[in-house]
Amino acid sequence: MKTPVLVVGAGPVGLCVAGDLAWRGISSLEIERGDGVVTQPKMDMPHVRTLELCRRWGLVREVENAGYNRKWPQDNVWVTGLVNGYELGREPFPNCDDEPYPEQSPQRRERCPQNFFDPVIARWVGGFKEVDRRYFTELVDFTEHDDCVRAVIRDVKSGATREVEAQYLVGCDGAGSIVREKLGITMTGNAVLTYTTNVIFKSRDLSSKQKIKHGYRYIFVGPDGTFATIVAIDGYDNYRFSLVGSGNRADLAEDDLRAEIKRAVAGECEIEILSTMPWTRRELVADRFGSKRVFLVGDSAHQLSPTGAFGMNTGLQEVCDITWKLEAMLRGWGGPNLMQSYENERKPIAARNVREAAANLGRMLETRNRKPPPEIFQPGPAGDAARKEYGDWYTERMSHEWFTLGIHIGYRYENSPICVPDGGALPPLDVATYVQTSHAGCRAPHVWMKDGRSTIDLYGKTFVLLRLGAAPLDVSALVEAARRRGMPVQVVDINEKLVVDMYEKKLVLVRPDGHVAWRGDAAPVDAMGLVDRVRGAASEMPEK
Repeated sequence: MKTPVLVVGAGPVGLCVAGDLAWRGISSLEIERGDGVVTQPKMDMPHVRTLELCRRWGLVREVENAGYNRKWPQDNVWVTGLVNGYELGREPFPNCDDEPYPEQSPQRRERCPQNFFDPVIARWVGGFKEVDRRYFTELVDFTEHDDCVRAVIRDVKSGATREVEAQYLVGCDGAGSIVREKLGITMTGNAVLTYTTNVIFKSRDLSSKQKIKHGYRYIFVGPDGTFATIVAIDGYDNYRFSLVGSGNRADLAEDDLRAEIKRAVAGECEIEILSTMPWTRRELVADRFGSKRVFLVGDSAHQLSPTGAFGMNTGLQEVCDITWKLEAMLRGWGGPNLMQSYENERKPIAARNVREAAANLGRMLETRNRKPPPEIFQPGPAGDAARKEYGDWYTERMSHEWFTLGIHIGYRYENSPICVPDGGALPPLDVATYVQTSHAGCRAPHVWMKDGRSTIDLYGKTFVLLRLGAAPLDVSALVEAARRRGMPVQVVDINEKLVVDMYEKKLVLVRPDGHVAWRGDAAPVDAMGLVDRVRGAASEMPEK
């Protein structure tokens, strides 16, 4: 059988690759070794950029109403125990309904763990005739050729194999990626930060028995420092317990894990263990993100600690980057250098996010070096004073993890071969905050327009050439150059002060992924050179 794109893996990243391709009218075959049911939700917060993509796809309301208790408090809390224990500090956050929208985006982050998020995306993808999705099907092998990829897939139930010819293969098959293995791509970084074990458990009475004010995430500090976390995985009675562990592997039976949960809870409550999953927390980035026709997206390309909620959200940023490029190649207007730009753009971002996630873990575990004084576990004024001093220190250290808008929408493709910088000074990169800018390589700014739309809503399926101000410039040469190359461009005129001021230049060319390709106050001297540059068909910088 033949398909334009073979997508290996149907987790959230793989589903979004297939879905966004279908949204663009591109067919794919998507295979998944398992049944797609999430029993161990690893991701629990789609962040702002992910919700902007959901906005593009018309899925925001579905994500909001996927099943999480939107009235459940979202505080992060550090404690010695829940039922019988002490609070050391907390970072308060509103519940999902009251979460404010950042000024830099039309969307806010959402609490939608993977067991809720994946079904939303899977239903959406299932509505496209362009997607042939097959569960219980695995990739056996593939060979890459100049004009195609030939793969062998296998039905894991029957053992029957089948050959598939695809123009491109996208490996979204996770940390143990067979696609990465077959390409011979190694990873660089720390292969073991901690050996951790997750437990999904149900407790109908924990929330009523605990003395600690409710929150979303509880971090447990014992005499030897931080040892576990519990998160309210649905805001009702399902929880995820994580025994953080160390660099030493430990084989734990269910009774051992139940005892550790009781240690954290510090009291009696109902504990019904639903599933367990040992896993390794890593700090790794693939040395290459693919080849000519085969690409790694998501955990197959990078593995990072979940401290910061960067994992799936980084993968969705990659989806946004690669799908429009695949469409361009399949429709014939993408240039020979376009697909290489995926690695050029995304690998530095992945490396930054992996480092930041590991740093967040390091801060969470600083209590193992600066161990808590014994007084924090004792009642009375001396204990209260010790808890305040130690808790205030820890609260300050942990604040780095909670405020990361610069990671989620402030990333930029500074050295991209398909973006044309104008030499202007970029705002400094900052993890916690993001200053919007229309510099080439940056996500095009969000501004509310008079018709109620966000400027973000203008971008998605084609290049968009914004003509800003009261006297639109003549861009006929640029439009004609794009037409001759088959590159889709929509010209949009805007004369609204807020937009004009934010976008800074009279002309801004925005890519289908919503990142700025070029900007200027005059039409480009070499219109064809610019078109060739942004579609990956030129290596030299065109004249401005």
